[in-house]
Amino acid sequence: MASQASQVLASPHPAISSENRPKADFHPGIWGDMFIICPDTDIDAATELQYEELKAQVRKMIMEPVDDSNQKLPFIDAVQRLGVSYHFEKEIEDELENIYRDTNNNDADTDLYTTALRFRLLREHGFGISCDAFNKFKDEAGNFKPSLTSDVQGLLELYEASYMRVHGEDILDEAISFTTAQLTLALPTLNHPLSEQVGHALK
Repeated sequence: MASQASQVLASPHPAISSENRPKADFHPGIWGDMFIICPDTDIDAATELQYEELKAQVRKMIMEPVDDSNQKLPFIDAVQRLGVSYHFEKEIEDELENIYRDTNNNDADTDLYTTALRFRLLREHGFGISCDAFNKFKDEAGNFKPSLTSDVQGLLELYEASYMRVHGEDILDEAISFTTAQLTLALPTLNHPLSEQVGHALK
């Protein structure tokens, strides 16, 4: 973890909210059961080799250069949700540090989903990212823009990101109220698997 980033978060703010943050139950099944099912201790050499090859592929995907560092965010999130990020701690930390450094350069055109996902992942890893990035999603009256209500995936990510708030971050307090109301309204109209993800997060 970048010590500089950790200090930015730790020194000017108290600890992140201790509320139990619900997390949407996503289904990133691109690797099937390979990582999900824990192998027996007596696995054969061929299976062990398959595991190592798969880990090498994932590691390469995390580290592979891209034009926009924000493109890495959904993949890193999927790896974490699968519970296998401990295999790639250094690679994930390095990529998030790059994303943190590029935040100001890549923020202007990012949508709600990307902005919220980046905020959540960086806060989870101790980087001192500011919640000011969400100001662009408010209108002149200081309310969240009505157009956001059609972006359910973005609302869901903002809902989760809001639980990484610290004391005094009023915009994230407002975001929890706004997203809870909008996601509750949208839930009956959603299709699977998004309906399941939203329902799980709101529990």
